[in-house]
Amino acid sequence: MAGEGTKVGVRRWLQPDGTPVSCREKLKVLEENWAEAEAVLRDTFEDAVLMGVDPAALRRMLADLVAGLRGPGEG
Repeated sequence: MAGEGTKVGVRRWLQPDGTPVSCREKLKVLEENWAEAEAVLRDTFEDAVLMGVDPAALRRMLADLVAGLRGPGEG
């Protein structure tokens, strides 16, 4: 759910040149996507731990997943 996350302050969505995204509609979509991703990851984490997966190992797996993400045009 929106608003239930692990927010620490306000996220700054930066563009490749380092300037923040300022379009309100884009910011709204980005925050909604963040909340959805956070909810899915939280559910995945909780399920895996309840099924006996080591939490530290799962955190490493999730970090590897994120590190392997490529944006459009990045190959």
